[in-house]
Amino acid sequence: MKHSVKDHVPPGFEHEKKNIAIDFDGVIHEFYGWGDGTCYGDPLPGALDAIKFLSKDYNIIIFTAKARPDRPLVNDKTGKELVTAWLKKYDVLDYIDYVTHEKPRALCYIDDKAVRFDNWDSVMVRLNDNKILVTT
Repeated sequence: MKHSVKDHVPPGFEHEKKNIAIDFDGVIHEFYGWGDGTCYGDPLPGALDAIKFLSKDYNIIIFTAKARPDRPLVNDKTGKELVTAWLKKYDVLDYIDYVTHEKPRALCYIDDKAVRFDNWDSVMVRLNDNKILVTT
């Protein structure tokens, strides 16, 4: 029987059954690479409205490599501070439970680089079809 976070979480973590984890770069805001290291992109169409809507019933967690503690400072700010400032600038910070660099326990993950897993055969086909696999 397949179990998911909907069914089982460690004692004391029941609130995490309602987490939705959303990637930042390329999902919430336009992203074209490191650039100057700031959060330079505008919101992607529908992203802010979706966050506001989802936050009515779910805990919204932003997960992003930008928040890694080993990321270089940009304008004397950490990546987490830059992401938080961007969310505040676009009036969605109050809808976010927290920003992290770690993969949080969540009901689902919204990520532009995800490959849906159902079984390894189909994953390998998707990787090949999407030209992700590089053979030598």
